[in-house]
Amino acid sequence: MLNRRDFLKLAGVGATGAAAGFALAEYSKNPAAKLIPYLVPPEDIIPGVANWYASACMQCGAGCGILVRVMEGRAKKIEGNPIHPVNKGGLCARGQAGLQALYNPDRIKTPLSRTGERGKGEFKEITWEEGISILSKNLLDLRGKGESDKLCLLTSPIRGHLDSMLEVFMKAYGSPNYLHYELFQYENLRFANKVVLGQYTLPHYDIANTNYLLSFGADFLTSWISPVNHSYGYGHMRQGRDGIRGKLVQIEPRLSLAGANADEWVPVRPGSEGLLALSIAYEIVAGGYYKGGDAQRWKDVLNRYSAKTTAPLTEVPEQKIHSLAREFAAAKPGLAIGGENVASYENGSANLVAINLLNYLTGNIEKTGGVILNPDWVKKSFNPISTLAQDAANGKIKTLILYNTNPVFTTPAAMKIEQSLNKVPFIVSLSSFNDETTILADLILPTHTYLEDWGDVFAEPAAGFQATAIIQPAVNPVFNTRGVGDIFLAAAKGIGGNMQKELPWDNFGVFLQDSWKKIYERYKGAGITEANFKDFWNNLLAKGGWWGKEARRSKSVQNLSPAEVSANLPSEPARFDGDDKEYPFYLTLYPHSVFKDGTGANLPWLQELPDQMTSVVWGTWVEMNPITAQGIGIKDGDMLKVESPYGRIHAPVYLYPGQRPDTISIPIGQGHRSYGRYADGRGANPIELIPYKTDAKTGAIPLNSTRVKVAKSDMSGRLVKLEGVTRELGRNIVQTISLEEFKNMKS
Repeated sequence: MLNRRDFLKLAGVGATGAAAGFALAEYSKNPAAKLIPYLVPPEDIIPGVANWYASACMQCGAGCGILVRVMEGRAKKIEGNPIHPVNKGGLCARGQAGLQALYNPDRIKTPLSRTGERGKGEFKEITWEEGISILSKNLLDLRGKGESDKLCLLTSPIRGHLDSMLEVFMKAYGSPNYLHYELFQYENLRFANKVVLGQYTLPHYDIANTNYLLSFGADFLTSWISPVNHSYGYGHMRQGRDGIRGKLVQIEPRLSLAGANADEWVPVRPGSEGLLALSIAYEIVAGGYYKGGDAQRWKDVLNRYSAKTTAPLTEVPEQKIHSLAREFAAAKPGLAIGGENVASYENGSANLVAINLLNYLTGNIEKTGGVILNPDWVKKSFNPISTLAQDAANGKIKTLILYNTNPVFTTPAAMKIEQSLNKVPFIVSLSSFNDETTILADLILPTHTYLEDWGDVFAEPAAGFQATAIIQPAVNPVFNTRGVGDIFLAAAKGIGGNMQKELPWDNFGVFLQDSWKKIYERYKGAGITEANFKDFWNNLLAKGGWWGKEARRSKSVQNLSPAEVSANLPSEPARFDGDDKEYPFYLTLYPHSVFKDGTGANLPWLQELPDQMTSVVWGTWVEMNPITAQGIGIKDGDMLKVESPYGRIHAPVYLYPGQRPDTISIPIGQGHRSYGRYADGRGANPIELIPYKTDAKTGAIPLNSTRVKVAKSDMSGRLVKLEGVTRELGRNIVQTISLEEFKNMKS
């Protein structure tokens, strides 16, 4: 029998370390292994009273500020940080689900070494000392053979001091192969920004203060770049200004959530959005709305994109093109944005240049309600994932270190990246979870989640000025994991020599603090008011980051040469592989609203969350126009076989009126085969349908690049959704009265 005193002792398990977020010394210790009775609680813990830690959400790349509620050493709730300029207290469902990343039962709990055939998932547990020793010895052997340049580090895009430290590590080791990759990393948009705006980073799209938002396939309310920030801006645009209600026009083949909230939805032909933007640009110049001295040169460049010429290609009527041009030019300010749907064609970068051009011609760059340039600190790195695949296949990579990226799942099967990676002699994965790429590793060193680690993130896009959020551990590590920075520092120490000299820190928390000392010295008296660094650091942790208009870099709008820009404009609609008779439908893929590229699929809260437009849960679906479906004998919920020239998948159909009759749309995010119990075997991965192509300017993989055919499938499956039906089925749910009856009631 359990007595009261023993019960109180057990109730204190995990209570230690609640204040780890503010103590670097505590971070370097192992989690406490003793039971703490509540009769004598630690000084920093009051039973039943919560501690709040300001930090940053790392569930996507937006860099939102968060507050983590911790009670008795366990994180209980995550909320948005109300003073952070990016999300202003808001937080999306994916940010809320960060707790399930922390406490997920499928996390890798200790270092692992492969014992069986690569890819079979056969590993044995090892100690951290053994794991660091294996990694260090491999790197020493590689360098001893004069093959330092055959080390490759592939990570997700990192924006903070961890990125700086990894650069130092790779440079000190002697390898130039430090690459970033994720499916949606906006390389095409950055390229277009460099052409038109003169900088490679992402600007601040001032949706909040615009009068006319012209959106080409940007679902800014769910998945595009920084949806919490954009949602706040959209709410202000609509209802936050007395007497002013901005207008939204959404141009896309499939009705997104942004389209459902728009004043007008324009169902453009897939792949022709860039031509439509240029047609609007021509009408702006030809109509005299552009006041620059080079108007005639712009007219000469854009002459072939007249409304009469492009209307048949875009399937948008001439009259509509004229009205869009007039309204956008007259709005003052207006804002044109291009989303992933437009970026994901084979000529995606050219499409985005065309859309950016609309902001330039209407004078909406560096204007409130337009495009506000952020500090240009992002380094251009033209190293697409295709480069890694080729180098691995050709034996140019002997050791590959992976962190927080899953290219096997997010690249087309035709790319054969799994086969390429299997030719790499030694693969190390630094990951919190097993996935389709991690399972190929020879050594797995499990990492902390962002709720257990130190770090920072420089938001991109910021709010027109630099905005940085600090990541601090809200709880002690749940499992036997380590921070990514600490793993590399330990490896540098194991290698010794110049590596240890360049990276002498004992742990990443100290490195981070030293890095912020440099920022303090740089901005002291010019944006930083604290008298000493200690006060600045403490305020930084309490506030959750550092931001301010003092960090703003004023930018002048560059003068564009019509002749130079014309070389980066689309000349025709995007191409879709497949004969249009055998494959009658365009295929468009889009990021799932909460899974995005599939990284959120292992969190059950997100699996259970109904899609905003379809209410579907726990699976993949195929969106088809109801009239099209009726014509070929397909009913809502039927299992379909969707086939392209490159592959096939099976999924149930959702009849969706917001879908062009000639287009099939499928969300990305499901179809995992090695990502934990909540993700494995659910739905299908539509990336398997697309060819292996790249954008000629950026190397980005176009997702909207093939046609498909559909037929009823003989596989079993069903559509799980939470919506009802639009008919009463004789239940008299909706009561109606005639106008005369209503008048009699009033009298």
